[in-house]
Formats: sequence, C-alpha cells, structure tokens
Amino acid sequence: MKLIIASDIHGSLKYTKKIEELINKEQPDNLILLGDLLYHGARNSLPDEYNTMEVANILNKHKDIIIAVRGNCDSEVDDMVTEFDTRADYKQINIDGNEFILTHGHLKPWLIDIIGDKYVLEGHTHVYNIEGKNINPGSVGIPKVNKEHTCILYNNKTFNLIDLDTLNIIKTQSID
Repeated sequence: MKLIIASDIHGSLKYTKKIEELINKEQPDNLILLGDLLYHGARNSLPDEYNTMEVANILNKHKDIIIAVRGNCDSEVDDMVTEFDTRADYKQINIDGNEFILTHGHLKPWLIDIIGDKYVLEGHTHVYNIEGKNINPGSVGIPKVNKEHTCILYNNKTFNLIDLDTLNIIKTQSID
C-alpha cells in the first residue's frame, strides 16, 4: 500500500501544490489528511500563498483517495467547500496488517483507551516524528521547530519523511 500522509496545511496553496505534485508522481492508494486543512488559526501567521478556496479545490480533485480527520482549526464551514469527510475526530484503519489510529492529536488524551499499542498517525504539533509508534508528518503549511515543510510517503512498510521544497527524503523508518 502506498500512502501520502499530511497534516496542518493551514490554507497554504504553495505547499498544497507540492502535495499534488507528489500525488501525481507517486500515485498513492490514499492521501491521509490529519486535520487543519484550510484555516490558518488565530495563533499562526499566514502561510505561503494563503488561499483556502484554491486549497479546497485541489484537495477536492483527489476526494476519491482522501481519508481525513478533523483538526482543532477545522470547522463546519469547511464542510461547505470540501467534497470529502472531514468531521471524524479519529479513524481506525489497517495498513499492511498493522492497526493505525488517525487523529489530529489535540484530542489524543481522550483516545488513550482506543490507541492501546496501535500505531498513531497524528499532526497538531507542526513538528515531524517518524520514530516509534507515534508518527507525525510535521506541517505542510506552517512548520514550527523544524524549518522544512513536510509530509510522509509510506510504501511497503516504510515511512519516508519528505521535504516538500525538494521532494527529497529527510528520514526513513520501517515497521514490521
């Protein structure tokens, strides 16, 4: 299974175009979006080429492969412009024989009983991590600690952290 995993786009058209470039290059089975897609949030500065409607239009072109969860900056208004489900606080999916919980991360304390020893794909912090069972793709639109705008390309039980400016791999982790 091939996946692109992204979080915290926050309306950045520039980096949504980079995600689409990666989609066109890699032809993933699914695009997993871990929330905070359109709105930049009250505490964040405007991301590069802030354009929520164009971001929605690009994502909508890929609605048939999107699996998404709600972030803390997502709202009911976003549902009016997205053509895919963004309302779930979390989802459970099987990826290559491993159980994964998809969540933005802001509600993680309430999901501890569900998470157990499963893998977790989460965003929210804007800081990437691909070590252990808590996998975070960082931020597409507004990275915080790391300077790179990032997402993850998952293929054949391997997570590849991708720098969206270069589309080069920064880091890799394999799972059983």
